[in-house]
Amino acid sequence: MDPNFVYVDGIFKTNASLLKKADDISPEHWFLKPGDASNHLMWVMGHLVNSRAAVLKALGADWSTPWSALFNRGAIPVPADQYPSVEKIRNAWAEVSAPLASAVAEVPAEVLAKPAPEGKRSIDGKVGGFVAFLAYHETYHVGQVCYLRKWLGYGQAVG
Repeated sequence: MDPNFVYVDGIFKTNASLLKKADDISPEHWFLKPGDASNHLMWVMGHLVNSRAAVLKALGADWSTPWSALFNRGAIPVPADQYPSVEKIRNAWAEVSAPLASAVAEVPAEVLAKPAPEGKRSIDGKVGGFVAFLAYHETYHVGQVCYLRKWLGYGQAVG
């Protein structure tokens, strides 16, 4: 692993560990939200799956789902029955996380040094900076999951 990328790898691993604590949230709670303008757990988890798929794509792998558009930034919320099942989201998280761990751990330095995908946020304008930004972005949403978990009465995920 590129020694400058070890911290990004650690962020993804830490986030995955924190999200493991959300496994105890009952499916009937996945569509509850603290306010009208808030996202529910279903949307946040689907968005996290999309984000990890974007990392894979940036690193040269392809991974997608037929329902990814439901979880894009700015997507208009749909009725609960139009989202995939909680089981599908949990499975998708596991399925996208396994190749992500390998891809991040094995990415060559020359791939990280390539220009970032056009129109995508990058810390340094390169693929490495794009992936680092997505690690930060993921952490933001993992915080939302931890907040929702506590708000739903499942206790805190950290501490």
